[in-house]
Amino acid sequence: MNDTPGWASPGSAPSGGHGPGASGPAGSDGRPGPEQSAGRPRQPGDAPREPGVKWSKDQPPADQWSAPAGAPGAGGPGAGGPGAGGPGAGGPGQAPPPPGPGWGAPPPGGPGGQAPWGGWGNGWGGPPPAAKPGVIPLRPLGVGELLDGAVSTMRTYWRTVLGISLTLAVLTEIVAVLLQGFVLDDADTEVLDDPSATFGELTDVMGDLLLSSAVLYGITLIGTVAATALLTTVTSRAVLGRPVTTAEAWRDARPRILKLFGLIILLGLIAVGAVAVGALPGILVSVSAGAEAGVGLTVLGLLAAAVFAVWLMVRLSLASPTLMLEKQGIVMAMRRSARLVRGSWWRVFGIQLLAAIIAYVVAAIIVIPFTFLASAFSGGAAGLLDTAGGDIGWTFLIISGIGSVIGSMITFPITAGVTVLLYIDQRIRREALDLELARAAGVQGADTTGGS
Repeated sequence: MNDTPGWASPGSAPSGGHGPGASGPAGSDGRPGPEQSAGRPRQPGDAPREPGVKWSKDQPPADQWSAPAGAPGAGGPGAGGPGAGGPGAGGPGQAPPPPGPGWGAPPPGGPGGQAPWGGWGNGWGGPPPAAKPGVIPLRPLGVGELLDGAVSTMRTYWRTVLGISLTLAVLTEIVAVLLQGFVLDDADTEVLDDPSATFGELTDVMGDLLLSSAVLYGITLIGTVAATALLTTVTSRAVLGRPVTTAEAWRDARPRILKLFGLIILLGLIAVGAVAVGALPGILVSVSAGAEAGVGLTVLGLLAAAVFAVWLMVRLSLASPTLMLEKQGIVMAMRRSARLVRGSWWRVFGIQLLAAIIAYVVAAIIVIPFTFLASAFSGGAAGLLDTAGGDIGWTFLIISGIGSVIGSMITFPITAGVTVLLYIDQRIRREALDLELARAAGVQGADTTGGS
């Protein structure tokens, strides 16, 4: 007789001394019961033990164990249960069922060909999905969810978002056009095409062009940081699924405007200071030994300073939403950003770089047609070549500026939304902010919902 326990559970073995199908206390067929044989050594003359009885007399109650659904012998006559037969039992006068797999190998036969007790998503059901009261689920986010959250915010609250973005885009582009028209149009780029130009003349022209590019980039950076700050309120409400108007966003941001511009100025000074420190050794060598001797050191110092400035700006990139949402001071917001980014620098850098590339591509798709249109009104291809050579007319500046305004109106919400959602994501990962957000959104079971 086979004594494999099969699917029958240990709890279904008799704990009161009754064998499978037995009706008497001590074995009416003359064999000793489990209580007689379990507590003493086997003696000569004892009847053979029943094959299926292998369990100790101290067993847990039968209702603490259950055979898996669909297992052989479960749910039918002779199945394991209170008062039912133990392993190998099939009922009085019946042969025991064929041996089944052991406890560690559940047979197939459940829904979909899975095991009856199936693991996550089948028998147990898996963890509950994270709550999503607004544009993002309240759990740590992936790159696609960050980008989708920014776009969803712009799509859902388009009146508020585009109103803020349009205002900032117009202001920044007016400043950029005025600077290009009155200040930054003095570079004599014809020197670059002159083979007889001296090294000093080339260096001066390159310096002027670099200064112009840095100023324009700084204006764009100011607009981006301001958009991030003003759109922080909109994005934070969008996470909770609550509507917000432009007036409400301005009312929430207005008390922090002065500190916001202080933060922008301080970040700009830090970046300029880093570049100046990197270029200083080369400049000193150029002054003392000539420009040719110091140009290599200057370039190397500028590259090192640029790398350091990028590293520092990424570390401080979450200072703006911190200042607006946590009502922190300027220095404390910068320290808080550094703590949130610590250990995740490459992730934050990669996501922001991806968002910047997407914004640049979208802006280019919009701006390039306006650039050709502006060149057509400025003299066709010759006007475009004159523009590239530094002779920029007001017609070209105004028409191309309109395209820049439209592009910035669309790209500001993308970069700003990703930055704010990165701040929220870092706090979810480090501080379980998802639980606080769930409670603020009124999600039921907020004390246990989340995935930090």
